[in-house]
Amino acid sequence: MAGGRQRLAGALAALLLVGGASVASAQDDVGSAARGKTLWEARCSVCHAVDSNSVGPMHRGVVGRMSGSVPGYDYSPALAHSHFIWTKAKLLKWLTNPEALVPGQKMNYEVDNPQDRADIVAYLATLTVPKEPAPAK
Repeated sequence: MAGGRQRLAGALAALLLVGGASVASAQDDVGSAARGKTLWEARCSVCHAVDSNSVGPMHRGVVGRMSGSVPGYDYSPALAHSHFIWTKAKLLKWLTNPEALVPGQKMNYEVDNPQDRADIVAYLATLTVPKEPAPAK
């Protein structure tokens, strides 16, 4: 009976560890948009602007946008033909290692710290495209 209790206790401990790990993983992609704005201004604004193309494409509306689709920006052929939607998860992967996500792209910058990545992506998610006003009746 004691052996059964020990096995049960071990199994419960393992479940708690797995459950805790999944909670931690879910929190890993939760970022602070306020901190992300500060990080974006310090790191990303060297090549990107919110509302205009620069060395890199504009960032307003990036979350939910088709990759390689900003009008007037000269994308690498690799990114121009990548055809995926920029989700928060894709942006986290991109900031981890752009070349691993899209081989042949031209951005040579990575964000090593996972919390910094999450915060920058949280900020980018706030840069939505304004809705067009409803037509007058």
